[in-house]
Amino acid sequence: MPRQKRADEGGSIYHALNRGNARQTLFHKDDDYQAFLRVLGEGLERYPVELFSLTLMPNHWHMVLRPAEDGLMGRLLRWVTATHTQRYHAHYDTAGEGHLYQSRFKSFPVADDRHFLVVCRYVERNPLRANLVKRAEDWQWGSLWRWSQKQDRNPSLLSPWPIARTPKWIERVNEPLSEKELTALRECVGRGRPYGSAEWTQKAAEQSGLSYTMRPRGRPRKERK
Repeated sequence: MPRQKRADEGGSIYHALNRGNARQTLFHKDDDYQAFLRVLGEGLERYPVELFSLTLMPNHWHMVLRPAEDGLMGRLLRWVTATHTQRYHAHYDTAGEGHLYQSRFKSFPVADDRHFLVVCRYVERNPLRANLVKRAEDWQWGSLWRWSQKQDRNPSLLSPWPIARTPKWIERVNEPLSEKELTALRECVGRGRPYGSAEWTQKAAEQSGLSYTMRPRGRPRKERK
């Protein structure tokens, strides 16, 4: 079965996600997180992609980014996952023991308005939602911690946001998303559907070849004669 089209257009914003194969752990200790961040920093030096939000979780990661040219998000993330996999296997002496990642990354386009802020809250709140910390900004393997330190850490990863954060951003991230927001985001993650207003989503789906993500799941019902 051929792979479905995935949008990767220069100047557009995307949420990207990848998981460990069979949800296996990607990061066992602090050094593993730091090693991935070094790989990501090297990748961002190679490929002109802006990174706005980031969270590394034990068995998956989230990013919100904007490639400067068509195809660059895919090139960056393929390089990052391949390089991370090689270095992981070399460190743990696990070469030949199977895939580290479950598959190619998942992604969906995001509107550069309040929907962008919802996605960034979703990403930066992930460790709190998983009960890994008591406050979202305490998770040091993500953009909220780096931003709350008032300076990006080495390697420098983050780019200025396309729109301003809402006032008291840290407090806002610590507040739960609504069920409506979570349901919509999970649908976007699962199907690659654009996330924005109804009008923007329809237009983005048509322009990016993602119209299939707007259709109901399953086969259409046959009409009875």
